[in-house]
Amino acid sequence: MAKYFDVHPESPQPRTIGSVAAGLRSGDLIAYPTDSCFALGCQLDNRDGLERIRSIRRLDDRHHFTLMCMDFAQLGQFVHIDNNVFRAIKAATPGSYTFILPATKEVPRRLLHPKKKTVGVRIPDHVVTRALLAELGEPLVSSTLLLPGEDEPMTQGWEIKERLDHQLDAVLDSGDCGTVPTTVVDFSSGEAEITRRGAGDPERFE
Repeated sequence: MAKYFDVHPESPQPRTIGSVAAGLRSGDLIAYPTDSCFALGCQLDNRDGLERIRSIRRLDDRHHFTLMCMDFAQLGQFVHIDNNVFRAIKAATPGSYTFILPATKEVPRRLLHPKKKTVGVRIPDHVVTRALLAELGEPLVSSTLLLPGEDEPMTQGWEIKERLDHQLDAVLDSGDCGTVPTTVVDFSSGEAEITRRGAGDPERFE
C-alpha cells in the first residue's frame, strides 16, 4: 500500500521531502509531480525499482529512461556533452525538455539504449521536484507515468494512489499536474533531432 505525501506546491515541507528521499534511498518506487506531468521515479542503483517501472508501463529494452538531474554539474557526470550542445541545452533549461545524449560509464548498463548507449537527461523547472533532487543528492531514474493503452498521464495524486496503490511505495502530490510529457531532443549525433513534441517549445531546436 503506497504512502501518500501532500506538499505545498511553492514551499514544500522539508520534513515531508526528507521522508520521501529516505524512502527512495531504501528502495522505494514513487510517483511524483514534474513541470510536465507525473512521473515514476527510483534511485539510480535500484534495479528492482527499474523493473517495476518497466512492468507498470510495459516497456521494452529500447525505451530511453531519463535521469532527472538537479543541475548541470550533476548532469555532466552522466552524459558526454560538447560545447555547442551544452550551450543549446543550457538556453532551454530548466524546463520541460528531455535530451538524449551519449552516456558516461557512470550510467548503469541497464539504463542505456541497448544499441546506441545513450540515456535521457533533464533538469526540471518544478519547485517540488527540485526540492526532492536537492535532498536526495543524486539523479532520479524517471519515466512518464503513462499507463498502457492510455493517451494521457493521470493528473491527480489521489487517482494515482487509488489505481496503483499496490504497485508503488509512495505518491508525492503537490496539486494537479499537467498531461503533456516533455519535448524530447536527441543530440546523440551532435545535431538536434526532435523525436517527441511535448510541453517544451520545440522551435528553439528546429
